[in-house]
Amino acid sequence: MSAIAFVFPGQGSQSVGMGAALAASSSAAAAVFKAADAALHEPISRLAWEGPAETLNRTENAQPALLATSIAYLEALRERWAARRAGGGDGAPEPRFAAGHSMGQYSAFVAAGALSLEDGLRLVRERGRLMQASGSGREGRMAALIGLDDARLPELVAGAAVHGVFGVANRNAPGQVVVSGERAAVEAGMELARALGARRAIELPVSVAAHSPLMAEAADRMAAVLAQVTFHDPRPPGLANADARPIRTATEARTELVEHLTTGVDWVRGVEAMAADGVTTFIEIGPGRVLTGLISRIVPDASALATDAPNSPDGLAVP
Repeated sequence: MSAIAFVFPGQGSQSVGMGAALAASSSAAAAVFKAADAALHEPISRLAWEGPAETLNRTENAQPALLATSIAYLEALRERWAARRAGGGDGAPEPRFAAGHSMGQYSAFVAAGALSLEDGLRLVRERGRLMQASGSGREGRMAALIGLDDARLPELVAGAAVHGVFGVANRNAPGQVVVSGERAAVEAGMELARALGARRAIELPVSVAAHSPLMAEAADRMAAVLAQVTFHDPRPPGLANADARPIRTATEARTELVEHLTTGVDWVRGVEAMAADGVTTFIEIGPGRVLTGLISRIVPDASALATDAPNSPDGLAVP
């Protein structure tokens, strides 16, 4: 296989039933879910597999459930790759990067050995709680903008910021961004985006302004939590969400998990940086196919593969 990167989805890729078929068919995946339940002192696996959706989708639940499921996919893949190698085939590929989208950074750092599974789970649980509490008293909103020329983003931000805190939370693909900030600013930004040529401007059903300065309180508290956790140098390296700089040390990994709470996720820049470094195959590890679709738009010549195979008996596609 050509140079590859492992990529891990963020919040929004969760769904009721995720990982259930995988755990039933893979002892390695089942062990991840068992470890997750023990680390959190509650059956997060049951919530992932059975719901209800409104409980799973709460930030403090969605994030650990998604991390556990993503790592379960990874361990199931490693199990299959080991069996394939034992049978004379190719073994596990060596990725050049392990990169995560927003909360997916935690999954990436667990995959790269920078964090233990148990610490990663406890950290994202706390991250979700702190995000929900941050910015209290200042109504946070987020909106998706479709079809807006990226060249108009500075004009959009300048115009909307007159009405309050406002910024680009996610630059997911060409012409697909998510904005975040105070309610009045986001509402003004949606109107301005339409005037600037956006085909659609859709307010998202969330109650936090993720990846905006409204998360400053959460970032400060998360920094104190992260300071007490052991980190290791990630192998393979990761990429910072905001500017795609390589993350090669434990200190850089810890810093990234603080900084990305208040800065945007430039997924386009990250994918382009990996492609420029020679990556031609991206493997999305975890539930859903969100990143696979985005990558196909960012670098159409690359191969983007999803490990989630909902029509397969065990739910797993093995590259």
